Amino acid sequence: MNQQSIRLYIKPVTRKSQSRFTVNCYEWIEAFITSLIAVVILFTFFFRVVNVNGPSMLPTLQSNDRVVLSSCFYKPRQGDVVVISHTQKLREPIIKRVIALENQKVDIDFEKGIVSVDGVPLDESAYIQNGITDQPTDFKFPLTVPAGHIFVLGDNRAVSNDSRFSDVGMVDVRNILGKAEMVVFPFNRVGRIK
Repeated sequence: MNQQSIRLYIKPVTRKSQSRFTVNCYEWIEAFITSLIAVVILFTFFFRVVNVNGPSMLPTLQSNDRVVLSSCFYKPRQGDVVVISHTQKLREPIIKRVIALENQKVDIDFEKGIVSVDGVPLDESAYIQNGITDQPTDFKFPLTVPAGHIFVLGDNRAVSNDSRFSDVGMVDVRNILGKAEMVVFPFNRVGRIK
């Protein structure tokens, strides 16, 4: 009697249930691969995550912050924080703030720590702790940004290697990887970049 009741409760595995299981597996694999391809396309063409290296953007960004870049169809604007793939003399990416665009005239008063673009002093109080210090530069100011280029400075001007020096100079817009939009790591610093 026990054997019969056991037989009654055991459902035999049929071809129909095996094929349904196989179909479900294929559906899950297809969904996973589609999602993976979408994420790869999204982070290749629209967004990238990069690591900040060094103190040149303090206090806005700290070394080892991870930031998300928007890169597709990006056109630089004054005040944006951008990642530059390389310059004429530097082969590693750098992160800086756009100060002036093509055909704009940049002037720096090193004694007062004031940067002017087209004769208008910039209000940089939101992101600068110490202004331009009286330090040597490779260029004579004022200067005009050539077509297809931008002029960039780090927020921590005392230590930043930026457009004041020939290692960086005027940056070709084709070398911009994208605009730094927000810090995503460490978690206590998550937020939009201003």
